[in-house]
Amino acid sequence: MRSLRLPAPVFALMLTALMLVSCDKPPTLSPANASAPISAASSTVSATVALPNFTALVKKEGPSVVNISTTKKVSRRFAFPSFPEFPGFAPDDPFYEFFRRFAPGDQFPREFQSQSLGSGFIVSADGYILTNAHVVEDADEVTVRLTDQREFKAKVVGADRRSDIALLKIPAKGLPVVNIGDSSKLEVGEWVVAIGSPFGFTNSVSQGIVSAKGRSLPGEDIVPFIQTDVPVNPGNSGGPLFNMNGEVVGVNSQIYSRSGGYMGLSFAIPIDLAMKVKDELLKHGKVRRGRLGVTIQSVGPEHAKSFELAKAGGALVTSVENDGPADRAGLQIGDIILKFNDKELASADDLVRAVSDAAPGSSAKLQVWRNGTTREMTVKLGEADTERIAQKQELRDKAAEPGQLGLSLRELSRDERHALHTDGYLVVEDVSGVAVESGVQRGDIIIAINSQRVSSIKQLRAELAKVGKRAAVLVQREGNMIFIPLKFQDE
Repeated sequence: MRSLRLPAPVFALMLTALMLVSCDKPPTLSPANASAPISAASSTVSATVALPNFTALVKKEGPSVVNISTTKKVSRRFAFPSFPEFPGFAPDDPFYEFFRRFAPGDQFPREFQSQSLGSGFIVSADGYILTNAHVVEDADEVTVRLTDQREFKAKVVGADRRSDIALLKIPAKGLPVVNIGDSSKLEVGEWVVAIGSPFGFTNSVSQGIVSAKGRSLPGEDIVPFIQTDVPVNPGNSGGPLFNMNGEVVGVNSQIYSRSGGYMGLSFAIPIDLAMKVKDELLKHGKVRRGRLGVTIQSVGPEHAKSFELAKAGGALVTSVENDGPADRAGLQIGDIILKFNDKELASADDLVRAVSDAAPGSSAKLQVWRNGTTREMTVKLGEADTERIAQKQELRDKAAEPGQLGLSLRELSRDERHALHTDGYLVVEDVSGVAVESGVQRGDIIIAINSQRVSSIKQLRAELAKVGKRAAVLVQREGNMIFIPLKFQDE
């Protein structure tokens, strides 16, 4: 058997501890040692900060959170399986002939009700409620249940798919109302609380912190989402996100999940945007948004070098709608919009949101980068008549190896240009080297080099000779315009 030897200091400490435990009374501090300085370890323990308590917030704000259930009629046609798939029927069975004649291939319509659950919160004492548009989308009937178990049939005043916000109205008065906060004052790391109905469990409370602000999600370019780590699950959609002051700062909308459940990433619509949508729905029944009439993409580091910008940022114009607001203001393909109404644009999403927030018919100031210099423009915005305000095309910048450009081009005939619905003259027939590494593909139609349109292979070569080490080529691909940065020499 192996023995364990304790060093003398350790043995002495153990003996002292044993003596203290065996005392009838715990040791007391004498006046002398009471005034002794506290050790660093003791001060660390005493400085521990308690976690926040949410009970007062939940008691006060919980009654203003509602459960929403919807039903809609769904019609489907079901086909009976062919006769051989009916087990247990012999040829002499009384039902054999019936199924043989009528079952094979016959389809029978069936109508049933589909139900879904969500959350919402009361924004006015006379019965107006905010929730997500996807919670009530295509619903035939919407039912709102309060925490006191009262139920009301709700009317959908309006719903906006772009922002995923809907406004409901129930026939009630004197209802508890949430306090509306200012989502622009939220700080990353700040505590937040969600109240909702995950999986139908009404008035469930979960907490977490703000993980990030201004997140862009696929297909949601007008909403700068608040990212949190608050556990949010199906049924939480449309419920409020509170700060520690008990103010609503967001509307819980989406989760990132591979399983359908919470995985640590939740996204809320800022309450500032939600309340603006609410006002528009209440006043007009829809949301009116500004329209610039351009197709844009974000400016990455390679784009910035190609256009001789000091840093990446802004929105690169890839097409301009004929006789649209941008066209009338003088915007051109290859322009980079740096500011909108004196607000600097970090990406194409920023421009989409700024235009969306602006009132149709209003004038906006633009700062534009063109041919190495900035210029100021004023544009009178139109009104977006579709769900697309400005089409945005993104292409990830790729590092290009030094070498030849690697493009094999052919000039298009007039009939080909007409058939392809293009203003371009050059089509890429083969691609290699720098071009393929940068993202150029076979079938791309080359429109311009930087902001200079090209109509022949000779002109393209001349323009490439002018730009030096870097260029951005504008291509048309499947009806979309994309600027692709090329680096075809060592710097």
